[in-house]
Amino acid sequence: MRCGAHLLIISLTLGASPGFASPADAQERSSVPARSDGSTVNGHVRRARRARDAGRWTEARDAYKAALEASEQSPSAQVDPAEIAGELGVCELALRNHREAAEHLTRSLERRELLPLEAQRRFKVAQLKAAFYVVTLLLSVDPPDAEVFIDGQRVSRIAGTHKVFLERGRHVVRARAPGREEAVHVFSGEWGAKQEITMRLPHAAVSSTKEASPATPEPVSASPAARAQAPGPWASWPGTLRIGGIAITTATAATGAVLLLRAHVIHTNLREGNVVRLQQGWTPHTCREASAPAACADIHRQVDQRNLLATLGKVSLATSAVFGVATAASFLTEAAFFGAAPEAAGVRIVPVTTGERAGVLLEGAW
Repeated sequence: MRCGAHLLIISLTLGASPGFASPADAQERSSVPARSDGSTVNGHVRRARRARDAGRWTEARDAYKAALEASEQSPSAQVDPAEIAGELGVCELALRNHREAAEHLTRSLERRELLPLEAQRRFKVAQLKAAFYVVTLLLSVDPPDAEVFIDGQRVSRIAGTHKVFLERGRHVVRARAPGREEAVHVFSGEWGAKQEITMRLPHAAVSSTKEASPATPEPVSASPAARAQAPGPWASWPGTLRIGGIAITTATAATGAVLLLRAHVIHTNLREGNVVRLQQGWTPHTCREASAPAACADIHRQVDQRNLLATLGKVSLATSAVFGVATAASFLTEAAFFGAAPEAAGVRIVPVTTGERAGVLLEGAW
């Protein structure tokens, strides 16, 4: 009987021991993820660097994105979120996701004091390249707590001026707030353009029971001196041609200035990129070798685009000069054939050249 009691006590003790051990094991297992947050971020970064060095940009982008999301919840990571965001932007630029690249690179450079100098230079060059293929929108809204929608997508609340990167094309910005009238702004942007918009929402108008009657304008009798004189036979079609010549001159000059400015931006990007590549060990003959890096194809494409834009810009300015001279010559021709210039007529040609535009300014009466 006593042996049976002892066996019962021993069996109960052995059966209870797993019950005492399992809560401790569960507590230990539950504490592991909390301690591994920092290591999780560092693991994503190591995996992203290996993929980046091997040229697997998609894998590197996904790993950096996972590291950025994890770093926002783990302040113990060895790599700062600003550096992770910059590396993510570089990967997105390599994959031609220019809008996402511009956002992450700008976010990284806003905290440039946390970045090494080499990373600052590299991220700045990448940001300039990404900004060339997006539309930069600087948006200010009054009141600042108004809801803002861009192309139907709600954006976060804006404090002061908010920078948004968009694809080129037509965009609709809509803002609304309680007690205010809705404001809408429509614009079209091209690659590399910067659009600044200030939207002020006026207070909603209060309806009134009395409607003000519109004022009836009093008839104004024109004096004999103010009456228009009938144009002569010579003043009809030359005036139209002159207006058309001035319009063509202005349009071609503006087009040429824009094309030359675009070419200058690409040239600046190439020059800054060459500085970075020389620091990385490239030589002037690297892209001419048989085993040229894959980045050389993008460099050649940018060089061709720069040369094309520069050529078109010069042709547009030359065309503007031709039409400008022809338009100015029409005034001199009229004076030579008819003995005198028209009353109050005159023409002055002033070349206009700045760092961003070039053209011809025509002043005269016709």
